[in-house]
This record gives sequence, structure tokens and C-alpha cells, in this order.
Amino acid sequence: MSVDLNGIGPGQVNTTRTQADKTTNKAPAPAADQTKAQGPAGRDENVSLSSQAKNLKQLEEKLGDYPEMDDDRIAEIRSALDNGTYKIDAEKLAQKMLEMDESIFG
Repeated sequence: MSVDLNGIGPGQVNTTRTQADKTTNKAPAPAADQTKAQGPAGRDENVSLSSQAKNLKQLEEKLGDYPEMDDDRIAEIRSALDNGTYKIDAEKLAQKMLEMDESIFG
């Protein structure tokens, strides 16, 4: 997804100023000029989220309740690997790899 902020597109390049450019600049603008650039004081700003954004926020909160790793499952697999009883289903593994490839590359 591409977002165009203030007319800056993906084809435009950020230009950085060198140290020499920074030292040759004029003195900073007076405080009065800075307040003009910030906009009128006391103006309320409203933000509205789409229903998709609200759903994503709810999902994020629900996922926060689950642990990142299932320690019991990890211990079970580690034990099976150690004693040689862990079996790999090659067809299932290959299918999952193909599905991942399809999801990434289309």
C-alpha cells in the first residue's frame, strides 16, 4: 500500500543538507513567524478511523492476551527431537512452503 503525504510520492528522493549548507543558513526565524507556521492556536483537530482500522485495533488487543510462544508445545517438540520420536510430514511441509511462496510472490 502506498501513501502519498503532502504530494511526496515514491519516485521522489529525500535530499539531505550537508554540514556546509547548514552553517551558511540565515538566523532562525523569530518566534512570531514560527507560531504562524504552526497554525491558529486553540484549533481542535479531529481524527476519524475507518472501520477497518477499528477492527485491526480490536484484533491487536485480543492478540495481546496470547503469549508469543507456547512454552508447552516448545518443550514437547524439543523432547521429541531429543529422543528421536519427532516425525516430519514431508507432504504437509511442502504444501505449507508452497502456500507461503504463493502468499509472498502471488
